[in-house]
Amino acid sequence: MSDSSDSEGQAPHVERKIPNILVTGTPGTGKTTTSEMIAEATGLTHVNVGDLVKQKQLHEGYLEEFDTHILDEDKLIDELEEVMEGGGKIVDFHSCGIFPERWFDLVLVLRAETNVLYPRMEKRNYNQRKITENIECEIMQVVLDEARESYAEEIVIELPSNDINDMESNVDRVRQWVDIYKANHS
Repeated sequence: MSDSSDSEGQAPHVERKIPNILVTGTPGTGKTTTSEMIAEATGLTHVNVGDLVKQKQLHEGYLEEFDTHILDEDKLIDELEEVMEGGGKIVDFHSCGIFPERWFDLVLVLRAETNVLYPRMEKRNYNQRKITENIECEIMQVVLDEARESYAEEIVIELPSNDINDMESNVDRVRQWVDIYKANHS
């Protein structure tokens, strides 16, 4: 196959001076807390997709049995397209396959042990069906597999997120990575 046919239908990778990072994982793995900590440590801007979906009405209604909004993926992508162009964003969302690969330079998949995850979801008052589904997703590593299928292998990193020590270690690793990325792309 020629080089031109390999890239047909794909947007070219954009070289950014400041990276975009996706933080993903099963609900309750610490995405928002970790994203906020990374933003503070690096100066990047945190984008909480769940909050954005609610604030900008980027959904098609509410699914009562799972206590969640039904995401309108097209509206979300349209909303974020320009935001992502300049780099410097930390996107926090429980699903990752919906985002264009070109948006991210690093994809972090947070993982937590089920005995840690379950009480976190209970504390959020998730209904039993939602807890069960999310625990099953974590056991079956659904989000990790989705990330590996959606993004280049070398940018997908699986990180433990069971306690504050894990989170602090993860943030330190990401801060170091961002510093190296900036130095290599300046």
